[in-house]
Amino acid sequence: MKIAFFDTKPYDKQTFEKYVKDYGFDIKYFETKLNEDTADLANGFDAVCAFVNDTVNDKVIDKFYGMGIRVLALRCAGFNQVDMKHAYGKLHVLRVPAYSPYAVAEHAIALLLTSVRRIHKAYIRSKDFNFSLSGLTGFDLYGKTVGVIGTGKIGRVFMDICRGFGMKILAYDKFPDHMLEKDGSVRYVSMEDLLQNSDILSLHCPLTEETYHLIDEDALNLCKKGVILLNTSRGALVDAEALLNAIKSRKVGAACLDVYEEESEWFFEDNSGHIMEDDTLARLISMPNVIVTSHQAFLTEEALENIAQTTLENLRGFFETDQCENELCYTGGGTRECKNGKCF
Repeated sequence: MKIAFFDTKPYDKQTFEKYVKDYGFDIKYFETKLNEDTADLANGFDAVCAFVNDTVNDKVIDKFYGMGIRVLALRCAGFNQVDMKHAYGKLHVLRVPAYSPYAVAEHAIALLLTSVRRIHKAYIRSKDFNFSLSGLTGFDLYGKTVGVIGTGKIGRVFMDICRGFGMKILAYDKFPDHMLEKDGSVRYVSMEDLLQNSDILSLHCPLTEETYHLIDEDALNLCKKGVILLNTSRGALVDAEALLNAIKSRKVGAACLDVYEEESEWFFEDNSGHIMEDDTLARLISMPNVIVTSHQAFLTEEALENIAQTTLENLRGFFETDQCENELCYTGGGTRECKNGKCF
């Protein structure tokens, strides 16, 4: 089977090549992102492998369908880049539901500690042999209240780490797991209560129509003055303009962002020699209380290996048995994880 692999980075190829020989697949690696202009590169292949910032809209899906391609393997958990409604009946969409919740949760904590203890500023100063402590005063995480939006695998690992710091944990999830409240360290509350009472907000939920701009002007107005926002999930969960305004008005004390809603134009690439045309992103990065990393929370050796193995297993299962437990289906009103093989 021939697989067209889009948006390839050196670490992708290195990890997939470590395992692909055991599966008998022939992978062609393309550095370009998948979109309407590049979809024709997949002509003659049996499947396509795509990543978070590829574009699989109706036009791309129709091109694949015309080429006889019937399966798309996402090497990520999120699938907001795919027009699932249009894919139904034309394209089987497979995903990696969990690769390393520890990688993402630990990165969120790393960003938080870097921000509240001013480590990024101290690092830059010490490079100039400036060892002044002026302006580096932080605060203890112990006793602070963290609001966790989304209590899936990543959110739970994040909460476990927060327990270790002695933090109070408020949680919100559309489908709460009240078993998490048994030991008293986690308390599910309404979204309004969470926003009003959290010193720190951390987002760990998928991007859907319902969660698009979940953190907008209205949500930020409900927050405590000086709240710290962490987003290691999907960029469009946060209205970037509203966040920028809240930072300028001192409503938000700090923001730690591993994702950005218009990141597909910039992230994963070296833009150091180019003029940043996204004014909102440029202004966010320029703020002294904002830390931006380029969607790297997933980037650990363990996560990359899990992504490669699960993606290849998904494809083998699909081609050999016509079934894959990690297939996504469109059901008319949304999406669900398909557990019984073929979705159409």
